[in-house]
Amino acid sequence: MTAPATAHGLLSGLDEIADIGRDARRGGYSRHLWQPADLELRDWFTGRAVRLGLDVEIDRNGNTWAWWGPRGDDAIVVGSHLDSVPGGGTYDGPLGVVSALDAIARLQASGFRPARPCAVLVFAEEEGSRFGIACLGSRLMTGALDAGRARALVDADGISLEAAASAAGIDPAGLGEDRAALARIGLFLELHVEQGRGLIDLGSPVAVASSILAHGRWRITFTGEGNHAGATRMTDRRDPMLAAARSMLAVRDAAVASTGSRATIGRIEAVPGGTNVISSQVTVWLDARAAEDAAAQDLVTEITARVSAAAAAEGCTAVVAEESWSGAVAFDEALRDRLVHSLHGVPTLPTGAGHDAGVLSSRLPTAMIFVRNPTGVSHSPEEFATLDDCLAGVAALEQVLRELL
Repeated sequence: MTAPATAHGLLSGLDEIADIGRDARRGGYSRHLWQPADLELRDWFTGRAVRLGLDVEIDRNGNTWAWWGPRGDDAIVVGSHLDSVPGGGTYDGPLGVVSALDAIARLQASGFRPARPCAVLVFAEEEGSRFGIACLGSRLMTGALDAGRARALVDADGISLEAAASAAGIDPAGLGEDRAALARIGLFLELHVEQGRGLIDLGSPVAVASSILAHGRWRITFTGEGNHAGATRMTDRRDPMLAAARSMLAVRDAAVASTGSRATIGRIEAVPGGTNVISSQVTVWLDARAAEDAAAQDLVTEITARVSAAAAAEGCTAVVAEESWSGAVAFDEALRDRLVHSLHGVPTLPTGAGHDAGVLSSRLPTAMIFVRNPTGVSHSPEEFATLDDCLAGVAALEQVLRELL
């Protein structure tokens, strides 16, 4: 084949998985680690890889590898993820996986034979939507996440990661830093849809990543007094929902006051959650980001102070607990410059989104290629990239792999 097959305005691989994990309530897709949609996607990936003659294996952290030719050290590894945020879009994650397979298919069709080991790698739970830790598979592989802590993580249904792994055929005792897997990777490349609006103004279908903002997640728990919605006078209430509401505005104000920073409350849970009940406890999750580590940590410090004041104003308490943290990433300069040269001087762009390539960057050279997103919308059913731009991304990945292999 001289170009990837297409269908219904999509790369064929994206079309093949278009019905897996559709979310009727939210729109888009909800594909979470070791749940039915994720397992079906893993089967799809295995089938597509095998048709290309690739040798598939699952490592001890649930990441899936598909080897082109003999396995070995100093491999060129390319890939992304297949899981999604709740109600996510078509391209975030799967575009990178499909493009990697298509780029290898094009190389095979041209008669190219790699001179060094090559694999497509699909990381587990990049979005963190089931167990709350983003880039779970790569964090476990690198040892950035303690295996004991990981096994104790619990999803919204009360199922531990340890139990979920065991049910999926992964030995939970084997979770954790995988030095053997890391040693096989000479460098890692990740193609991803652009998350933000930059390339449309630069007039380029692709770019190379320069950096990733420092970012993390924090759980904020407000505790007050549960009571009757009709029998409790307004002046007698200690309502944690109001403390949370005050805090959401405070989070926005703190981020606006810190130039270039971002802070978001995107999830809230109330206990007991009744319409005619004053909550006893409300938990919200904070996502905070900034260009530098210190700026992100200063932002969270400021938010913590404002949250405490908001809770006190309602007669409540607030506890802020870190769930995950990733420092700012500057991608390997030599590899970045090599990709830019290979792709005839395409732009370089920073990103505010976290990626497995960013996690791996602390242990080995990594790089990213972005495919233009004309609206900048991501983590939403409205996420979009044109077919022509997706094809340009595959061509870029093919060119880079041809030179590296």
